[in-house]
Amino acid sequence: MSDKKKRRLMIRTIILSIMAAAVVYTLYANFTKEKHAKISVGDKAPDFVLTDMEGNKHKLSDYEGKGVFLNFWATYCDPCKDEMPDMNNQYKTYKDLGVEILAVNVGEPEFLINNFLQKYPLDYPILKDKTKDIMSMYKIYNLPATFLVDPEGKITMIEEGRLSEAKIKGMMESIKP
Repeated sequence: MSDKKKRRLMIRTIILSIMAAAVVYTLYANFTKEKHAKISVGDKAPDFVLTDMEGNKHKLSDYEGKGVFLNFWATYCDPCKDEMPDMNNQYKTYKDLGVEILAVNVGEPEFLINNFLQKYPLDYPILKDKTKDIMSMYKIYNLPATFLVDPEGKITMIEEGRLSEAKIKGMMESIKP
């Protein structure tokens, strides 16, 4: 076999390998895209069960019939520290009107959360997402992140970043049953 034929065979093999890899990747992406799809406004909120700081279990679907202000946060997050007292102020008003706050701490040990709660006493449940599974399920990359869930369990708003107290009040008003 001549050098020219060997080179041609090599180039064809490389091209076929690249095409086969592209086909395999396309099939993989299509079969897993639902699993990796970003959560959007109008979607049913993915259900989860997490434990709070007192050991009580909270299942999101148990809150159907109420509006849920679902907030993801961490103790190292300065915007989280700023908005949590404002959330607490509004919670005192809206909890009797059918709006709940579920504040999900992402991946931190209990002693850090407890230290935070000593500085910032809060009336709403603080849930622990120790493995960050719920954070991943909701496709959260920036903290704080807030999802509004209406009484039917559908997401009506997604906000990333610090919220003002006026914005929190408006958001709670929008999911009030």
